[in-house]
Amino acid sequence: MAGRIGLIAGNGALPRLFARAARGRGLSVVAVGHLGETDPELASEVDRLDWVKVGQVARIERLLRDQGITEAVLAGGFSRMRAVQQMRPDLGLFRIAARVRSFRDDALLRAAADEFESAGIRIVAPTELLREILAPEGHLAGPPLEPAQERDVALGEEVATLLGRADVGQTVVVKNGHVLALEAVEGTDACIRRGAGLGGPGVVVVKRSKPGQDERFDLPAVGPATLEVLRSVGARVLAVEAGKTLLLEGDRLVALANEAGITLVARSGTGPERR
Repeated sequence: MAGRIGLIAGNGALPRLFARAARGRGLSVVAVGHLGETDPELASEVDRLDWVKVGQVARIERLLRDQGITEAVLAGGFSRMRAVQQMRPDLGLFRIAARVRSFRDDALLRAAADEFESAGIRIVAPTELLREILAPEGHLAGPPLEPAQERDVALGEEVATLLGRADVGQTVVVKNGHVLALEAVEGTDACIRRGAGLGGPGVVVVKRSKPGQDERFDLPAVGPATLEVLRSVGARVLAVEAGKTLLLEGDRLVALANEAGITLVARSGTGPERR
């Protein structure tokens, strides 16, 4: 990366973590936050922070180009429901829409990357500076998996792979061999609550990357907020994909899992697409 890096920020902790890592390596961080999504506290972690509404792609391009930015990352998520309800599309978003045949997440994100690159801003993976927060393989916290939980994790992984191949979501909730919920537009937390509402305490939650996941955007991420949701519904297991899931505030995440008695495991990919 050059001496300056752009940060196109969504919600959650990832934009702050990336900015902190980038500045720790001597990079100047020029950020664009999204109103209603990005934490205003990001301002304390970056050299410059401008604001746009969701959908103002051309404005983001102008703001970054005006600061001489030629490389940028997309970091953080977006509420799909809020995006639907509060979208303020501009010419840049219309150019993205014209590039795609499908409006699924991956197609849109890749088209967005192409749009920024056509404006002279190369989109790079945030993991170039954050490899250390990718989940290591193994048992990370909580009690060992019980045999029934092991079977539920395997089922969840199989279904999550199919869900990801359809580019719908990343999270599956399982209990006693029954699939209770699949993540769609509502997001991970709502999916967990919906599954636990059907299965009660003791559910197993599996989160996986999509087959052929582009590391530049939308890698699975879990953090303390995820653990709080799991604890509130009585979930017993969170299984993620090793090397492809971001552990946000990892030390605190592990501490909360141990405190709550929630098993946290990171397993390697399975199937031909994940080898």
